[in-house]
Amino acid sequence: MTDTAMANPCETATPNRSNPPRVRSPKLVQGVQFAFFRRKSMRNWTKRHGHIFEINVPFFGRSVVVSDPALVRLVCTASAEQLINVQPNLGNLFGPGSVFGFDGCRHRDRRRLLSPAFHGQSLKNYQEVIEDETLRESANWPENKEFRILEPMSRITLNVILRTILGADGPELEELREIVPQWMTLGSLMAFVPALPFRTGRHSPWGKLDEFRKAFDRIVLTLIDKAEADPALGDRADVLASLLRSRRDDGTGMPRPDICDELLALIGAGHESTASALGWAFERLRRHPEVLAELVREVDQGGSDFRRATILESLRSRTVVDVIGRRVGAPSFEGIAHTPKLGGRVIVNRRR
Repeated sequence: MTDTAMANPCETATPNRSNPPRVRSPKLVQGVQFAFFRRKSMRNWTKRHGHIFEINVPFFGRSVVVSDPALVRLVCTASAEQLINVQPNLGNLFGPGSVFGFDGCRHRDRRRLLSPAFHGQSLKNYQEVIEDETLRESANWPENKEFRILEPMSRITLNVILRTILGADGPELEELREIVPQWMTLGSLMAFVPALPFRTGRHSPWGKLDEFRKAFDRIVLTLIDKAEADPALGDRADVLASLLRSRRDDGTGMPRPDICDELLALIGAGHESTASALGWAFERLRRHPEVLAELVREVDQGGSDFRRATILESLRSRTVVDVIGRRVGAPSFEGIAHTPKLGGRVIVNRRR
């Protein structure tokens, strides 16, 4: 667990006590509440115990939950030596060669290799792709008639990500359009379930994930071959090209399996979450026409401040990722009292 202290059940910790209050219900019950009724359960636990408390759930074990904004900031900005990836994590889904599978210096090195693809100029290059896919999808929308928005947002984000991440086009793009949504649907259910120690049948969830993964790797390896043979590789703006150009301090590049893992992580982490955020933004604007009218006026006037504020408020009120987890890797984590050396976990509740 992660030790902390409580002065008042509705306030943050003080150093007068060593342990946060615990949720007392059985471990399995807490696990069901955390997995299937998390928003309601978090509200009830926070109301009862305050903004720091301890839960005990399957897979993650005893973990401290924090929701105070100051402590959330501490957790999210802590060094890789203090807080490391919680286990199990999305590395189970994306592969050991993705950034989710690394800690410490390996994590920093991988982020350094990824960063050129997300510099300001690179992001500006993606703007044209985003506009192109948005115009292509919205051309089919009915006028003066309500319709479901999540599916169109999913198609836009998937096409944008495949083009900007992989530079994919033609048959590869068509095949990935079929593979990725199926893989995401199943993978989101299995991401935090530990893999079985024995081989499973091809019709089991793990077997199906393996089939999707083999198909994805086959396509990506084909795209890597094409990119390496492309004389214009140095001028390409997609992430795949950026990773092929990147070099470690010793001059070596990323291994091909790591590139496959990393590209899958970027696609998986960015596709459905972005589509959900956009869908909720439409829902919020549909219920607040005065905000939509102000956004239109600002666009006509060439401004952007109100648009940025609207995006932030939409993400705040309809959070797509409601919790994140970290494991305490240092003897103590300054900011939430002292922490024992082994096994401590911190879970950030972003819904308050």
